[in-house]
Amino acid sequence: MAGYAVVGHVEWAEFVRVAALPRAGEIVHAQEAWEEPGGGGAVAAAQLAKLAGGAAFFTAFGDEARGRRAAAELSAMGVDVRAVFRPEAQRRVFVHVDGAGERTITVIGARMGPRGSDPLPWPALAGCDGVYFTAGDVEALRAARAARVLVATPRALDTLRAARVRLDALVGSARDPGERVRPGELDPPPDIVVRTEGADGGHFSRADGTTGGFRAAPLPGPLVDTYGAGDAFAAALTFGLGRGLPLDDALALAARCGAASLTGRGPYTAQLRLDAASQASIGSSR
Repeated sequence: MAGYAVVGHVEWAEFVRVAALPRAGEIVHAQEAWEEPGGGGAVAAAQLAKLAGGAAFFTAFGDEARGRRAAAELSAMGVDVRAVFRPEAQRRVFVHVDGAGERTITVIGARMGPRGSDPLPWPALAGCDGVYFTAGDVEALRAARAARVLVATPRALDTLRAARVRLDALVGSARDPGERVRPGELDPPPDIVVRTEGADGGHFSRADGTTGGFRAAPLPGPLVDTYGAGDAFAAALTFGLGRGLPLDDALALAARCGAASLTGRGPYTAQLRLDAASQASIGSSR
């Protein structure tokens, strides 16, 4: 088992690049189109694999062509896919990427996460330095809590409420209404809540009441596509905290990964990769 894992979901993503989003009744022509696995779980697993030299992905796919293809493509990226295939359609998303690189997403189907009752190697999560949780049931989340560090997205809020497990960090966009969590909404409260604000960086608060901010990292190239940048940020934060980095350093690494992701087509092509020497240079508290 790798030192890092994601427990979460996959979406089969169909991308089209357009000069601008179509207005009501308008027909626009795509400048390019492509398909690949997407979703916060898949993107985070690929980013963790690039940072740590490997990562496990506990998930569920639809037992049909798109689900099988998504599993194969993630495995080809170096992700250790630990999955079940359910007799239902694979969740899909349709993504417009406009001339400014902004993505607009239409979701088709319900989020499909792993269940604690699935025949997956759940006890192995106890050996992980860090786990990032995006989807799954209460039992899956409780299994993930056995890791030394557990980070989650607010998108899994219903499960987070029901499981009542301590999170080392909750990370989401301050600008996305679907990722807002009110103070006191989770019991116990997360040790750290991180809210990203795009080019303005972001801020964090700790359970003890202390707060702070962080800056966005400079882009290493032209902005191409915003899809997956937040997921890359969350994966890198999980990696940094799992290696025992101080919060400021973990946030700086996360910001670098988010910025790098923005410069590539789709979520994977520009993800930051650490070589073995760079991985060894990042301290671990184990």
